[in-house]
Amino acid sequence: MRTVSVLAYPGMSMFELGIVTEVFGLPRPELDVDWYRLTVCAEAGEVPVIGGARLRTDGDLDTLAAADTVIIPGVSDVRGACSPALVAALRSAHARGARLVSICSGAFALAEAGLLDGRRATTHWRYAARLAERFPAVTVDPDVLYVDEGDVLTSAGSAAGLDLCVHLIRTDHGAAVANAVARRLVVPPHREGGQAQFIESPVSAPEDDAVTATMAWALANLTAPITIATLARQAHLSPRSYLRRFKESSGTSPIRWLIAQRVQASLPLLEASDQSVAEIATAVGFDSPVTFRHHFARALHTSPSGYRRAFRG
Repeated sequence: MRTVSVLAYPGMSMFELGIVTEVFGLPRPELDVDWYRLTVCAEAGEVPVIGGARLRTDGDLDTLAAADTVIIPGVSDVRGACSPALVAALRSAHARGARLVSICSGAFALAEAGLLDGRRATTHWRYAARLAERFPAVTVDPDVLYVDEGDVLTSAGSAAGLDLCVHLIRTDHGAAVANAVARRLVVPPHREGGQAQFIESPVSAPEDDAVTATMAWALANLTAPITIATLARQAHLSPRSYLRRFKESSGTSPIRWLIAQRVQASLPLLEASDQSVAEIATAVGFDSPVTFRHHFARALHTSPSGYRRAFRG
């Protein structure tokens, strides 16, 4: 998979293109491996991009279809159809045995070409429902960072595309090379594709000072046993009134919010410390490692140990 082509499309963000060019386009002689040869392609020779700039390239759809790895970083409109020429190029590349990759809304192009039919795929969580509605033959997973189906891979929002690109390097060249590139990019060497796109962690509406104050108190006392009654006393409210005001203010319950904060507080400890999972569970206020693992998996779709492995080069 040494030749890589990425599609530039009208109205694209240069960040999406930059992810691919940074990972596959920069020469890396220090790694002593046969590195990729990247070509930027477009349907027309020049495309407008966000910010009023224009991108000119000599790569066309024939070049795109001839690459070993074809990357679609997005589409101009998730509600509209791709051009027949692009669909034909994607089908031709797939028929040749190329590896096809999408970032963010690029999954819509792969789906329109029929390359996701009967497969599991993902996209940015904002577009997941629309992808499932437009292409019912695709099994859309709205929660994960990326999905590897072998010859067709899809990822969530732009930053998740970076995770997927590092995953491709790991697949092609092994963990040591992938870790070296990740260090250069200052990103985690590996985040499992099944990890959640984000943690739901609502914040208090600023006008409810009583609830906001209890949130601040809870964050400062995560290791203490905290109940609704404890929080209500801090707010000088009855438990029933506190529950109502907390829900109105944050859109969730105090206990769900507290669990999310404890999971969030565990992340830097898993990333940087040598504490055991049991010690971290205690440090962030869970009553047992079992409870910690349960809530961590529900929030991030991976285990604390799996998350930690992502940060061990």
